[in-house]
Amino acid sequence: MALIIDGKKISADIKDELKKEVEELQKKGIQITLAVVQVGNDSASSVYVGNKKKACAYVGIHSLAYELPESTSEAELLSLVNKLNQDPAVNGILVQLPLPKHIDENKVIRTISPAKDVDGFHPQSVGALSIGQKGFVSCTPAGIIELLKRSGIAIEGKECVIIGRSNIVGKPMAMLMLRENATVTICHSRTKNLKEVTKRADILIVAIGKAKFITKDYVKDGAVIIDVGMNRDENNKLCGDVDYADVLPKVSAITPVPGGVGPMTIAMLMNNCVQSVR
Repeated sequence: MALIIDGKKISADIKDELKKEVEELQKKGIQITLAVVQVGNDSASSVYVGNKKKACAYVGIHSLAYELPESTSEAELLSLVNKLNQDPAVNGILVQLPLPKHIDENKVIRTISPAKDVDGFHPQSVGALSIGQKGFVSCTPAGIIELLKRSGIAIEGKECVIIGRSNIVGKPMAMLMLRENATVTICHSRTKNLKEVTKRADILIVAIGKAKFITKDYVKDGAVIIDVGMNRDENNKLCGDVDYADVLPKVSAITPVPGGVGPMTIAMLMNNCVQSVR
């Protein structure tokens, strides 16, 4: 019987641990503040921002919300980010992506101070991860490591295949799995004989944005499946990049969608905010 990895429970445990840590910091007069900047009113972004505010309130982190109109210029946004960089009361800065098309996302990410880059997207944060130095780690990959460890799944010496090479999930995920002594292969849209590669995986991490793409033909018996996808199926129901029902009989452990990786991203954002004052 496959272990269904419960991201809701694990993320709640992490938030409870952080809440205690924040209470201890507050007793010493230390307040943690996260500034969240949203440009425009993209509906998915508004949901994420709302969830982040709720998590901050629960853990005891003070959140500042900057909700800017779609027409905000790049210069105005960069000016706000610089102001927050210089504000000693602000520990973490998060600019919600995607940004409107007239704003260069890379320029905005590079403007955020690496010391306040709680999303872990700044080139300095990514560079630190790649050479094994301390720094903020992208929240989704960091959450996946916690899911595996807290579910008692060994990583060291395992063959790990990651499908997807994005800067937000695929690449940092590979670095973190290497840090945990896994043997790592990254696959992408140009990979030849994908099924042959994925069937070697002890741990298969899927982040490609294609609903139910991975079926049992891609999976070896007893594999652990981490599904990062968030899609809608033909009935408009939330589903992942993995055909859950199809692969379930073959695997030893799997994350459901929803309720798997998703809740962990916000838990690890809270962790990074606390990390900023550790």
